Amino acid sequence: MEIKLTEEDLSQLKQKGISQKTLEAQLSRFEQGFKPINIVAPAGVEGGVKVFDNEELGDLLKVWDDALMSPELKVQKFVPASGAASRMFKELYKYLKGAEPSESVTQVIEHLDDFAFSDALDRACMLGEGGKSSAKLIEIGEGRTVIRYLLEEEGMNYGHLPKALILFHRYAHGTRTATEEQLAESAKYASNSTRIVHVHFTLSPEHIAPFQTLLSRRLSDLEDRYSVKYDVTYSIQKPETDTIAVDLNNQPMRGEDGSLMFRPGGHGALIENLNELDADIIFIKNIDNVVPDHYVADTIIYKKAIGGYLITLRNQVHKYMAELSEEGRPSSSELEEMREFLETAFCVTIENWSELSPDAQADQLRELLNRPIRVCGMVRNEGEPGGGPYIVRDAEGVTSLQILESTQINREDPEQREAFNKSTYFNPVDLVCCVRAYKGQKFDLTAFVDEETGFMSHKSSGARDLKALELPGLWNGAMSRWNTAFVEVPVTTFNPVKTVNDLLRPVHQYNR
Repeated sequence: MEIKLTEEDLSQLKQKGISQKTLEAQLSRFEQGFKPINIVAPAGVEGGVKVFDNEELGDLLKVWDDALMSPELKVQKFVPASGAASRMFKELYKYLKGAEPSESVTQVIEHLDDFAFSDALDRACMLGEGGKSSAKLIEIGEGRTVIRYLLEEEGMNYGHLPKALILFHRYAHGTRTATEEQLAESAKYASNSTRIVHVHFTLSPEHIAPFQTLLSRRLSDLEDRYSVKYDVTYSIQKPETDTIAVDLNNQPMRGEDGSLMFRPGGHGALIENLNELDADIIFIKNIDNVVPDHYVADTIIYKKAIGGYLITLRNQVHKYMAELSEEGRPSSSELEEMREFLETAFCVTIENWSELSPDAQADQLRELLNRPIRVCGMVRNEGEPGGGPYIVRDAEGVTSLQILESTQINREDPEQREAFNKSTYFNPVDLVCCVRAYKGQKFDLTAFVDEETGFMSHKSSGARDLKALELPGLWNGAMSRWNTAFVEVPVTTFNPVKTVNDLLRPVHQYNR
């Protein structure tokens, strides 16, 4: 699709690092759409999801602990943390703008003292309201004033900060933000032989300064408490991964100043940030899925377990790649063993395998094995919205394991819709990844993205409706061509904070 661009448009594209060809390709996507994914079956205990017994769990914990002792292995944690927390406070904003208090708003006001941020909110209220505490303001009917001090800049500004900077939990010794809980958790399964913990956050540019302030105040306390040294880095989502917004007729939208309207391309854009990390093994976890220390035991056990399972799979893959790269050709039985491994470990099946020559079989195995590896924790589906694990088949007839969202399938096909709805597992975003090939060279992760797995969503800008283009999701299409294994993890490891009310759940409360 061609578009007539002004000099100002071309200058805007150059500033963002987006080529005219990329822009035209994005506009064409709105016209053509994306090809739906072909689900073979939901992944489950009968196929596709590994369930460890206690003996296997113990063995994998040892594998992981032994691997951490290797000075050559660099482990890093990657935490997408750039999203604003405004959606956490959606109901509070309605109340602030004059709506009657909903049930969730009433719950927040009645249980204000149970939030880790209650003392800080109390101070903000007293400073701004002549010494009146939050309790006093609520007592005299000024609940909206309290909420204003919670959300707006004159108080705590929580409506404009990322979840990373919000106080989540209370302890006898103080309080912790989501960032501090991520760091505390990492110390228990990702510290190397010299007790260094590498953690990388993605942030929005406007949040870098308060993030740095938080680290300067709190990092040394965490290091003393857990006897580690943190190496904390951060990056921003690259402007060249933004995507054009269009109206309902697929015409480019423009802002009030006449410039083209771009939007962030979704978490799939972060594959660029992930690709720049210099690590061997990378854990990925969302910023809001954290618990206090007294509830973290299951999380630590299963983080180590999926790490140990990844090491086991990686070692086997590297062994096979070495054999396939030697001058002598593997025997037919050795080739068959590799094929069976791909099918057992990753649900990768090769169409017409028996019809291929030995050389063609070796070439196919070499191509399929020489990929990044990820092990993804999956929890039993208890009605949470979002994606899940599936066995899918691509256009070449090769099957694999994928994490899918409902937007990626053909909802008009009753068989595909039924297969999607039959999933018994849910994706909690609990990944550990191997991003190096068998000789130690780093994979270019952008080469394994399936560009056909993006999707369109309907948004608004002011009073105008628009369509936005979402890039292939970080753990969806951006990792589509990785070798994937799914592992059942207990639901106790999944405790996200999607609304402020979630912080009132027992798992997020102070264990008095």
